[in-house]
Amino acid sequence: MPRPFLDPNFIAEETSAKLAFSGNRLDRLCEEREANCLEKALADRTARGFGFTRGRVLIDFTNGTPRGLFTLDELQKFRPKLDRTVLLGFDGEAPRLAVPLGINPDDENCVLPEGVKAIDYRSIAAQSLLGENEMGQMAQGAAYLAWHSSARFCGRCGAATVVQDGGIKRYCSSCERETFPRTDPVVIMLIIRGDKCLLGRSPHFPPGVYSALAGFIEAGETIETAVRRETFEESGIRIGKVSYQASQPWPFPHTLMIGCLGEALEEEIIKDDGELEDCRWFSRDEMRAILEGKGSINSAGEQEFFLPPKMAIANRLIVDWVKSK
Repeated sequence: MPRPFLDPNFIAEETSAKLAFSGNRLDRLCEEREANCLEKALADRTARGFGFTRGRVLIDFTNGTPRGLFTLDELQKFRPKLDRTVLLGFDGEAPRLAVPLGINPDDENCVLPEGVKAIDYRSIAAQSLLGENEMGQMAQGAAYLAWHSSARFCGRCGAATVVQDGGIKRYCSSCERETFPRTDPVVIMLIIRGDKCLLGRSPHFPPGVYSALAGFIEAGETIETAVRRETFEESGIRIGKVSYQASQPWPFPHTLMIGCLGEALEEEIIKDDGELEDCRWFSRDEMRAILEGKGSINSAGEQEFFLPPKMAIANRLIVDWVKSK
């Protein structure tokens, strides 16, 4: 097997490597897979897999330390769909798998073994239930399985497609078209003007939470153009210089968050009411106070503003900006 292409010495200081879902160190060997690579992986006694069911992953708390990787024998009791399993890659020589399960944790007749729970991806990251490497592998598996569930038929001719090369592509025998797992790029930008940053509040956010503006990159756009367009559409503010900061895989369902800083050319906000409930400037001192839990207090005696959780790239963009001065 070829030596790993990732050298931890080069990525240790990258901001991206410090974000949730970004720690995947598997060798995927996508260009070197044989047609029967999944069958070989399933027969390998060193293989370990994540058990996926309805947007959740099995976590075993039996020994005190949360565990997300199971042997294939351990997964048998959860009705694994081995024909839909995806070979994620290799940890050294050991295969790592994403295994969809036939159980439904919401069914009252579904009783999980003592110590085992089915937990959603966001909660796993927010509670740091898995190590960085396993968290990244889990995100990869979630994205692959979500793509497979929506790509069962050919987008060109409508015929059924089949999985090939351990789940890293699908093939249409009718028109001979190959399709590959998709990643949806999203820009998320902290807009700066002097000693202030621009944050918005979406109606679906938890009470009091403000975050960096964000939006999908459209066809034919550069990252910089998408930052400027989305900021203008949501806040009415024009942007000059744009600089890339970090990126984060985001398995909801298969997104890549591209974090940037943008320099505002003006201050007047013309909010898009269809996108945002509120949009406003925060000073660096306000941000620092919010991070320390000493932000503005509302009439109920509670802190008025909150930031996204530490697992989110928006939090990292804000924290790094606050600490930069």
